[in-house]
Amino acid sequence: MLVTARLRLFLLLGVFALVTAVALVRIGYLGLVGAAPSQTSLDEALLPPRGEITDRNGTPLARTFPAYALWFNPKAMGDDGDPLVREPAEVAARLKEIFPDLDVRRTVRILSSDRGGYILRRVLPEDANRVFELGEVALEIPREYDRHYPQGTLGAHILGYVMEGKDRELEGRLGMEKYLDPQLSDPASRGEPIALSIDLRVQGALEDELGRGMLATDAKGAAGIVLDVDTGEIMAMASLPAFDPNLSDVQHSPHIFNRVTNATYELGSTFKPLSIAAAIDADLIGSLRKEWDASPVEIAGRRIRDLHPKGDTLNVPEALVYSSNTVTARVADELGPERMRKLMIDLGMNKPAEIELDARGKPQWPLEQPNGQWSRITNMTVSYGHGIAVTPLHLANAYAAMVNGGFYRDATLRKVEPGKAEKGRRVFKASTSSRIRQLLRMISMYGTGRSADAPGYRVGGKTGSAEKAGVGGYREKSLIASFAAAFPMDRPRYVVVTVLDEPRGTTASQMQRTAAFNAAPIVGELVPRIGPMLGVRPDATRDVDISDLRFLVEGRR
Repeated sequence: MLVTARLRLFLLLGVFALVTAVALVRIGYLGLVGAAPSQTSLDEALLPPRGEITDRNGTPLARTFPAYALWFNPKAMGDDGDPLVREPAEVAARLKEIFPDLDVRRTVRILSSDRGGYILRRVLPEDANRVFELGEVALEIPREYDRHYPQGTLGAHILGYVMEGKDRELEGRLGMEKYLDPQLSDPASRGEPIALSIDLRVQGALEDELGRGMLATDAKGAAGIVLDVDTGEIMAMASLPAFDPNLSDVQHSPHIFNRVTNATYELGSTFKPLSIAAAIDADLIGSLRKEWDASPVEIAGRRIRDLHPKGDTLNVPEALVYSSNTVTARVADELGPERMRKLMIDLGMNKPAEIELDARGKPQWPLEQPNGQWSRITNMTVSYGHGIAVTPLHLANAYAAMVNGGFYRDATLRKVEPGKAEKGRRVFKASTSSRIRQLLRMISMYGTGRSADAPGYRVGGKTGSAEKAGVGGYREKSLIASFAAAFPMDRPRYVVVTVLDEPRGTTASQMQRTAAFNAAPIVGELVPRIGPMLGVRPDATRDVDISDLRFLVEGRR
């Protein structure tokens, strides 16, 4: 018996020794010629199926998480069986107890159909357990990946949204989600977050101030942009009302339309500094002291007049400060249609503005004569922002070129690394840009832009109030109110454009509908909020030197 036991023990030890030897040989073989799992493939397996988007400072804007959904499967009991134990209305009522925000009417429609579909896209595990307790086999809880926008509606028109594509993969359908789709879904690159140009803090302030202005004037909508004049980076861009990209039916939102990049407006008097800059650039305004005829202009059966006439003659600084249509039209007439048209083309106003988004509005370009030029009347009306409709983005790009020394750059929503900005193309002389900075500052000090003059920030800009075009002509009571500005004007770093769609005269706007009382004050409130965030601090000891111009307007004030 003892001998047998020892034999069994030796046999067992021999088996263990053999297995160990085989294992060691196999390990050695793999170490020499075998291919171990690569770190890359292991990392890819741990990564979500879609990359992350952040703002320029690394704050998350879009992330993908494992999640649960609530799905109705009408085939859960086979083709002939009734998928639900209870009536659809009763099931919907019980689901409402679990999910207080549930749309009962929509849920009943889904439960009554033979096609099935998502009832909810985001379900917490504890709520999923409560759904299981209902005992309805057709209510399934699939595990999938969910795209989450932690900032909610903030920056929605920039980010866009995703939808399920083939094989239930998430695909970008709008905004930067669509533009960056190949990179976000590429396993080789989705481990690194993609930084946009926007600063979330600035974005929040812009949306907040635009929302306040929109509410105070009972406007239909609002648009705004903050643009770096030296790099073309968009620091913030807002279109209101906004939409929530987290909603499952986001594609049906009525507010997806982007008023900054897709909506075209006649932006009125904001074009006047551009026209004056073109004339200065062409050496047609030798002395700013020169008096120009400010009486109404009669041409082609039309009468161009000033809303608030200030006299029979005005010099150019006065014409900008008091927003004279007549003087601007006469300056443009002397400049000529060919040069005015060329300027607008140089500023990209004859085509959709270059930007990473699909939502790019085509400008409403004035009719041309057989020789490809504008008529005399067209040239005059374009000079003060009528007869041509562009997006707020077009206007922001043009103002950036006008104040940054004369270089035009296309705007971008991608973060630009230091020293990597495009050189741009020259559209204004440096001396012209310097003079225009003085004139824009004067408008904010003495003219229609006074309500935007934030102390210490040296804001300069121009208001624009234009009647909206409609069937049969312009609608007198429907305005587009805008303000285009830059700061600090002694060394411009940022352009700010704000637009209100059909503001109404309210007590908050002193019963006025024009931009001086609604769009400009938004900038006045916004700049002190975003300046420190962007590295621009108030300094009351500095300003643009306008000593050679001040006396030209002070005498008539």
